[in-house]
Amino acid sequence: MSRFGVPAALFAIKCYLSAMLALYLSFSIGLSRPYWAITTSFIIAQPLAGAVLSKAVYRVIGTILGAAATILLVPNLANAPELLSVAIALWLGLCVFIALLDRTPRSYIFVLGGYSACIIGLPSVGMPDAIFNEAITRVQEITIGIMCGSLVHGILFPGSVTDMLLRRVDATLRDAERWSRDSISGRDRPGLDGERRRLALDITEMHQLSTHLPFETARAAPRVRTVRALQDQLSQILPLTVAVEDRMKALAEREGGLSPAITALIRDCCDWLAAPDEDPVTRRRQVQWLCDRAAMLEPETARGMGWEAALRLNLLARLASLMEAHGDCRDLRDQMTTPTSKPVTPRVAELLAAPSDRALHRDYGGALRTAFAAALTVIIGCALWIGSGWKDGSLAVMLAGVFLALFSAADDPIAPLRTFLMGTAFAIMIGGLYGFVILPRVDGFPMLAAALAPPLLLGGALMASPRYAMVALAAMLGLANPTLLAATYKSSFTVFVNENIATIMGVLLALVMTRLLQSAGLERAIRRTLKAGWNDIAASAEQRGQPNVSAWISRMLDRIGMLVPRLAARGDDPGQPLYDALRDLRTGIIIGELRQLRFDLPRREGAPIASLLRALSKYYAHMDPDQPPPVPDRSMLPRIDRAIGRLITNPSTSLRRSGVLALVSLRRTLFPEASPYHAPDQKART
Repeated sequence: MSRFGVPAALFAIKCYLSAMLALYLSFSIGLSRPYWAITTSFIIAQPLAGAVLSKAVYRVIGTILGAAATILLVPNLANAPELLSVAIALWLGLCVFIALLDRTPRSYIFVLGGYSACIIGLPSVGMPDAIFNEAITRVQEITIGIMCGSLVHGILFPGSVTDMLLRRVDATLRDAERWSRDSISGRDRPGLDGERRRLALDITEMHQLSTHLPFETARAAPRVRTVRALQDQLSQILPLTVAVEDRMKALAEREGGLSPAITALIRDCCDWLAAPDEDPVTRRRQVQWLCDRAAMLEPETARGMGWEAALRLNLLARLASLMEAHGDCRDLRDQMTTPTSKPVTPRVAELLAAPSDRALHRDYGGALRTAFAAALTVIIGCALWIGSGWKDGSLAVMLAGVFLALFSAADDPIAPLRTFLMGTAFAIMIGGLYGFVILPRVDGFPMLAAALAPPLLLGGALMASPRYAMVALAAMLGLANPTLLAATYKSSFTVFVNENIATIMGVLLALVMTRLLQSAGLERAIRRTLKAGWNDIAASAEQRGQPNVSAWISRMLDRIGMLVPRLAARGDDPGQPLYDALRDLRTGIIIGELRQLRFDLPRREGAPIASLLRALSKYYAHMDPDQPPPVPDRSMLPRIDRAIGRLITNPSTSLRRSGVLALVSLRRTLFPEASPYHAPDQKART
């Protein structure tokens, strides 16, 4: 189906019906500014019913929050317009700051809370006595738009979040299995690294979609907990695949290469990845058979263990973990479509019982900078408005605050603001035609609805396309302006011109302030994201106690997912980022394993591990995004070797195995070109 086929037409019809329903109810109730209802119905429009309903709930809460803040601020600062303007600006900045840190659909609460205060409070600066009625009226108008949009999009041929989520899961599982198969089979396929990095984007998209599942209307939705467990297992695949690929290459370079038994095991793993069995019980039995074979081939960890044996142990252990992660993903995919909550396998029951919380990256510096820009824009805008005495200046400042709140999450808000300016220009031309040619000849609501149908239906169809959505939305919002859609129509050219000049000035104010205060937003965002990952690694290496490796992987993959589009927008090859984020991901996982090892060992025996962790913390703490990545301190290499030599003499089999796995992984990650490790006994003999 083409982009502008039946789905786009259906979406346009739903947008039009929800807008007309909101407008009709506003007229019937006698609301003074019904254009806010029709505007809101377009803002919340989404192809997916669950997304519309979830965002509707958050938007209603946010609107009430903004109205409550306005009622609190305006009467108390009524005699000081300057202080009131500053208070509203600070409230907007606070809401933007919290919204940017949340990074889930819940952030709409704070986005709406911020710009609703601008919508209600700024026009009321000159009439504080009427603030309560104004706030109640605005909440009613906005809530009607939200409810009408939710009703129409949720009932009339609702788009299913579940269907989209399942399609995304199926595509991601197929891609991940193909990537793993290509990696462990030794195929050198161009672009493989870039494709694997996109797994981070897929996991983030799943997380965002899953937040709408409780509001699904089209069909029975999977449990959010199941999606979280699936994300956890998918997060394990990327570092495990890279680790297996590295150990295979290291062993292939050795004189004996891979043994026939290991080669046969890898071939069987590739066959399984090419066609996993559909039956969960059979599939689980096959995965267990592969893992048991890997365990049987593992060499014993004992004094005098050589480098080749350590590599074989590492390869087989990581390969078994990789296959188990793929099997778990398939089981959880089946669990998502099961009609009951009963686990499809005992392993799924274990996965669902484990605690899981999707940890996301939080950019405090970026959020603070954007919040400051939003607050300062409102303060400067209010100073210009109050100082000039321009009656419609409040509309310009109000819209500037709305735009900055709406586009606060964008790395470069200038691009959507320019697009919005273009859409607003289209809306002014269309609005002039309607305001002074068409609407004066309209009598009654049916004729009004018929007259508005062509631009609204066309705009709704364009909103279904990501390429034209922003221009179309801006045009729809501009068309629903106070002059054209008021409780009583007045064909006043002067009012129309003044209000549209204020609208243009609002967009231009937001554009100018964004350029002045956030001109280097993309570059700064890249540097902050990189530095945040390195600081996380450094801090993790210094922490004591049991680590939360799953949360670390989740947060780091989220950062990789944020870096990929940012680097692409800057013109970099997304397959070859500025720094090796995958190496940092593996290092963070290894640090978690070393911290667990230090936690399990007596203090004296864990001293070499503690020394290594301090060295790793120092190395990553000094990394600078503006400088080439430093070469790891070569003094860490003998420390790693000494730690291996001490751990393989530990009386505990599990500690010996865990120690060799973590330390060999660290050695290969930081010093892949280093000469092989030699056990102390081997050195003595040579």
